[in-house]
Amino acid sequence: ETAVFSSRESSVAAGAPGFRNTADTDPALPANRAWAREVLGRISSSTAGDATVAAARLTTEPELEEAIAKVRTAADRWGSLPAADRAAVLLGAARSLEARRGELIEVAASETGKALAEGDVEVSEAVDFARYYASTARELDSISGAVFVPAKITVVTPPWNFPVAIPAGGALAALAAGSGVVFKPAPQARRCAAVVTEAIWEALDDAGIGREILALVDIDEGELGKQLISHPDVDRVVLTGSFETAALFRSWRPDLAMQAETSGKNAMIVMPSADLDLAASDVVKSAFGHAGQKCSAASLVILVGPVARSKRFSRQLVDAARSLRVGSPSDPLTEVGPLVEPPAGKLKWALTTLDDGEQWLVEPHEVESAEHPGRLWTPGIRTGVAPGSRVHLEEFFGPVLGVMHARSLEHAIELQNAVAYGLTAGLYTQDPGDLHTWLDRVEAGNLYVNRGITGAIVQRQPFGGWKRSSVGGGSKAGGPNHLLGLGSWRATSVAGQSSTLHLKGLDSSITAVIEAAQPALGYDAFEWLRRAALTDAVAWDRTFGKVADVSQLGVERNLFRYRPASVEIRATADATRQALLRVVVVAVRATTAFTVSTPEGLPATVRQALSELDVPVFVEADEQWISRMSAAPSGDAPARRDRVRLVGPAESVRTLRRDLAAAVAGDPDLAIYADEVTQAGRIELLPFLREQSITITAHRFGNPDRWSEEVI
Repeated sequence: ETAVFSSRESSVAAGAPGFRNTADTDPALPANRAWAREVLGRISSSTAGDATVAAARLTTEPELEEAIAKVRTAADRWGSLPAADRAAVLLGAARSLEARRGELIEVAASETGKALAEGDVEVSEAVDFARYYASTARELDSISGAVFVPAKITVVTPPWNFPVAIPAGGALAALAAGSGVVFKPAPQARRCAAVVTEAIWEALDDAGIGREILALVDIDEGELGKQLISHPDVDRVVLTGSFETAALFRSWRPDLAMQAETSGKNAMIVMPSADLDLAASDVVKSAFGHAGQKCSAASLVILVGPVARSKRFSRQLVDAARSLRVGSPSDPLTEVGPLVEPPAGKLKWALTTLDDGEQWLVEPHEVESAEHPGRLWTPGIRTGVAPGSRVHLEEFFGPVLGVMHARSLEHAIELQNAVAYGLTAGLYTQDPGDLHTWLDRVEAGNLYVNRGITGAIVQRQPFGGWKRSSVGGGSKAGGPNHLLGLGSWRATSVAGQSSTLHLKGLDSSITAVIEAAQPALGYDAFEWLRRAALTDAVAWDRTFGKVADVSQLGVERNLFRYRPASVEIRATADATRQALLRVVVVAVRATTAFTVSTPEGLPATVRQALSELDVPVFVEADEQWISRMSAAPSGDAPARRDRVRLVGPAESVRTLRRDLAAAVAGDPDLAIYADEVTQAGRIELLPFLREQSITITAHRFGNPDRWSEEVI
């Protein structure tokens, strides 16, 4: 059988052609230390980006309309350029960002409180995004069986907590995919976004392309913000922020195409076999880096069995937290900088109030600071956190760590998975059995073993979550599929001719579906479906069925794999039978839990084949289907699928997508895929799969440690 996921690392894996990660600044070199002191000396008086922010300020609807219109006009030329030409501009942006490393660190520290070391890593990530997307953009023009259609306008709305890397990554990805960009920065990080924009503009200038393709707009987050997000000329939104923000955007425009990386409530499990000293150190780094203001930060540590009673682990955890130096980012010794603003709401509660049964292992307190009033806080660690409590389930986004106890690994995984989010997750163990169980059951997009859970690196650890940590079904940032979801796809024929009608190399379940459909298909339709299934097999063998480590660091394993998603397939009344069957074949290949819904019955032979695969088939009108999809869960009714793949002619699909989105009120929990059905397995398999990055430390104090290889 061929439609299976590999459980072992592939011996053949290639990353983005020509891409290499950018080195961070080495503080061991005297010249770099002198440079760093110069950067730190500019922080308190920094005005970088001020002029660009002032020029980008828009206060009226006509001003915003004019900005949008300019981007849309410029997008026609930009989107028509070959991907290789756009890639050349991104490589120029990489050089410009690198040249501004000091300025970007300066403005990030001045505006958002980023410590120098954290800011330096961000600049490297921004440069990596530019080079990586330049490399992967070329694939957009070379996929057999499908043609990429760029979006005209993409609105990029980044957060303040990564004020350089994420804004740069969002804008650069959209540009690489051929879209015009309206860049709306977070209010707390306007100047950072301005300096990033200046760097990209410089690359556009050098290439002889107008700056109009990238518009920086500084607008209030009230009516003008709503006007921008819901504007009919905006094709899609790239958001990094809270799940609540994604829901707000969808409430303004239910059918909004959105690719969003949202909230995280992340836990690290510490097993009895773990190196407790290293675990304590990594937990503290993961919890309190950038004052806990990372969506990937550890806000829970779950201690299993005797670890919960270990005085040594508790002592090490306390010592590591209290040893962190809290201070201004202008101080080179600072490890925990200021909050972006004085704590309020749930973060203030988390820093000052205990729930029933909880105690402070390390009580946080405010550090007096004239430079950052109300914003400097020491780390807090609270024990006795109960299952289902606020600290267990809520994201606080600050320097607070909760400690939970679990009877067993299975119990710990239940606690880890109980939250609504699935961004990052950690495990500390030396037991292969623990690793096998955890990898099979944990529900998160980025997994880390025997190391911290923050600091994802482009290509090495593509970043993005599951559940409510992701909206829109988009692919991971800094990963091989990210650009594929930033536009749409239309069908074209697969190159070459075939002299036979063989089904060799296909899984028996796929062969059964195709053979069952043959009597109901004409020759051309059957040949089209057969060839499409063969492209799936090639894509599966090369990419989707593999576990790949393209970085090959040796001391660390960085694995990338795919897991099946849960999908509802819905055909319009005028969908062709071959298009519907083509999507069904994809779902079978992906071993996905899926449902088929169609206004007309399927041929008896096809129904029988799907029945043998335990695939539910509903024959229902659009109104009935939409009612079922929008109904609240009740009783024994099966849960709604997480994703929908619509099948049919473009106009019918557009109408059905709009009606479904309206009926579910733009529910961010539902991802809708509505592109034209193609023969390209590289494209068609994506809605049926979830991506997962797995990082495993593969050394013990510098000595190779290959214990995990027997598991994955």
